Amino acid sequence: MDTSSPTVFVNGELLKLYMGRRVRTVVQVTRNEGGAVVGQSTDNQQLTVKGPNQSVPVMHFMEVIGVADGPQSIRAEICTDFGSNFDTASYNGLCKLANGQFKNLFL
Repeated sequence: MDTSSPTVFVNGELLKLYMGRRVRTVVQVTRNEGGAVVGQSTDNQQLTVKGPNQSVPVMHFMEVIGVADGPQSIRAEICTDFGSNFDTASYNGLCKLANGQFKNLFL
């Protein structure tokens, strides 16, 4: 496992704590806007994803790995379509655990 560039699991609330760092999150795509995707995080915050061509349909969930370049935006490196059915509550719980009590288990 490559640990040279770890990604932090974040939701919308946690994103602002990792500005300039590599992060991983899931958003539900709400619209495409001039080369960027606007989506809703698992904790119901609006995030903007800029970067490579994201061909994920509206209302699908998309995993984003990239650099947090603003309190509500990510410059994407990798985007993956997770489809239209995703358990947001479980992912949001994972983000809280990975940044809290069990932070030492995550890179």
